[in-house]
Amino acid sequence: MSTGYYFAHRHILGIEQLSAEDISHILNTADSFKEISDRPIKKVPTLRGHTIINLFFEPSTRTRLSFEVAAKRMSADTFNISASTSSTTKGETLVDTARNISAMHPDIIIIRHSCSGAPLLLSKHVKAAVVNAGDGAHEHPSQGLLDMMTVKEHRGTLSGLKIAIIGDITHSRVARSDVIGFTRMGSDVHLHGPATLIPQGIEQLGAIVSPSLEEAVRDADVVMTLRIQRERQNDPLLPSLREYSRQFGISRKILSLAKPDALVMHPGPVNRGVELPPDVADGTQSVILDQVTNGVAVRMALLYLVMGNS
Repeated sequence: MSTGYYFAHRHILGIEQLSAEDISHILNTADSFKEISDRPIKKVPTLRGHTIINLFFEPSTRTRLSFEVAAKRMSADTFNISASTSSTTKGETLVDTARNISAMHPDIIIIRHSCSGAPLLLSKHVKAAVVNAGDGAHEHPSQGLLDMMTVKEHRGTLSGLKIAIIGDITHSRVARSDVIGFTRMGSDVHLHGPATLIPQGIEQLGAIVSPSLEEAVRDADVVMTLRIQRERQNDPLLPSLREYSRQFGISRKILSLAKPDALVMHPGPVNRGVELPPDVADGTQSVILDQVTNGVAVRMALLYLVMGNS
């Protein structure tokens, strides 16, 4: 890290806003926090006296729990609000909800929303720091960062790697954050999936669209699969999940085209037998649970840094 470096971001709205130096600083900070989770008493006073609100308008298990665990391990006071219990069910706008929450003087608001740009909108109307926990099909920055942390742990670098991402690219905010992040750190990101699920212009983010599954996976250092997000599709874009599994699932045979020590990754939740068969999802090359573990460390780092602790 260069002398005099300062993490200048008040909000974390996407990987796109982060430089390579920012990403390295976040990952190094996360690495320093990771050992806290291995202690007998998993708690430090780093954010004692600070208030963090989880504002989730979409279902979530890993991300919501991970942020909550991260906050509590740093002794912050945390409060959870879901769509079903918020006043948006009574017709209140997101901006009015944000203003009312802001009037209670929280320090950080973590938001997940089905609309792209909701965290950005929130950041314009609150004094608190805003962390994007996933907005529509736009970005999922903390997932992208934990993916990079996991790869760096196992490979020692993020430069010069081939990252293959397979599946529903169009509806995946994870794919966008990973494409931007890994490319910025010097990796080549190859995408493949059904033609109906590859967005036009994705190459502008630095990705390479491979014409076949075999070409995408061949000699890859990392093979990441994505869930088919049917909840974001107005019309069916696939004949059937069975056909998808046959054409785009990562079987042992397909995985053998990658490097012998290639990492198998998935942002979750995994649809077993669709994206990955059990023997691959639970195999020796799978680092899916490492991603979950690193998610807590990355989110601890983000909460720490947006409070001005550089």
